[in-house]
Amino acid sequence: MTTVYPSIKRISGNNIASPLGYRAAGLHCGIKHKKNDLALLVSDVPAHAAGVYTTNAVQAAPLIVTKEAIDQSGMLQAMIVNSGNANACTGKQGFVDAKTMQQMTAEKLGIAPHLVGVASTGVIGEKMPMNCIKTGIPRLEPAPGLKGSIEFSQSILTTDTVSKNTAYKVDIDGKSITIAGTAKGSGMIHPNMATMLGFVTTDAAIESYHLHHALTSVVDRTFNSITVDGDTSTNDMVIVMANGLAQNDALSPAHPDWKVFVQTLLCVCEDLGKMIAKDGEGATKLIEVEVMGAVSDAEARSIAKSVVGSPLVKTAVFGCDANWGRILAAVGYSGATLDPNAIMIKIGDATVVEDGEPVAFSEEELLEYLKQPEIKLKVDVHQGDGHGLAWGCDLTYDYVQINASYRT
Repeated sequence: MTTVYPSIKRISGNNIASPLGYRAAGLHCGIKHKKNDLALLVSDVPAHAAGVYTTNAVQAAPLIVTKEAIDQSGMLQAMIVNSGNANACTGKQGFVDAKTMQQMTAEKLGIAPHLVGVASTGVIGEKMPMNCIKTGIPRLEPAPGLKGSIEFSQSILTTDTVSKNTAYKVDIDGKSITIAGTAKGSGMIHPNMATMLGFVTTDAAIESYHLHHALTSVVDRTFNSITVDGDTSTNDMVIVMANGLAQNDALSPAHPDWKVFVQTLLCVCEDLGKMIAKDGEGATKLIEVEVMGAVSDAEARSIAKSVVGSPLVKTAVFGCDANWGRILAAVGYSGATLDPNAIMIKIGDATVVEDGEPVAFSEEELLEYLKQPEIKLKVDVHQGDGHGLAWGCDLTYDYVQINASYRT
């Protein structure tokens, strides 16, 4: 189970520029018809950086450019982001366009190109409208505070219905450290990264190697534990920047507050992951699946992902049908170690399966429960101490409508 650290506090007015030394901006440059579509995030000083990327073998040019930038020095000072066009499957020209975005941003800020990361999201297979980008980048004026951060978070959205932001404070070495994040993602979401962009900023002092270790340790429990539709996209990344302006002693696994820092980072990433799952295309309900008693935490997460990713479970939740058989079937094909005669399942607080057999329950009470906007399913497989969570959403008529006409 997750350790609780009282010193970790979620803060109000949360935004990507909440940590010391960050500025943000967003505007409409013409990629989309009306909505904001170009964004810039800047640190006052070069920041140690780490990234986690899609596992799709087809990877978009901006992702490759960003990965190369971080690999070169372990540092970033800015992220230039556009929505409305993924710059994916666009051949050599796509790579040239991503490098042009990187170079133009570097020139605007007066920094080295390798300190600029690039991210894009939107339609796959269409050339980037560089005339829009080239007129948009010079107009971006990143600023501290809430306004620029709101513009940034709105400018990275595609089919999202809301922007997604969170921030936490924690005391380390007597210094107040802030970790903040913003993300986009609504469809084409599946564990192992999806059509998702996540940006996390912190003023903590931590070198890139240890920052990467911290990020990868929380991704499996957060971003890789969400699903909307089972599709894994070409552009997805989560980038963390740490500029050290809080002036704490550099964090590493040997630091006495290392676990507190990692837990705070996990809080940020879990918030963003759940917001993405809740905002799934056409979704009306957030589904949380908690699995206990697995042989390991990894197997518990595998079972939870299997259940929350099942189209039959998702449609049952949409239809307010307490169809526990679909849950049990998804547990069964998860590939985890199981004894079918030891499984317990709960929908909300109602036990519907005990020792692998059905338990009498009130259909009327569960019908009312399943009408709620957040649904919790619990599974105990009684095989060990493994615990895991996963999040997803229901599958609705609107999901089909949105994706049937996305490109046209």
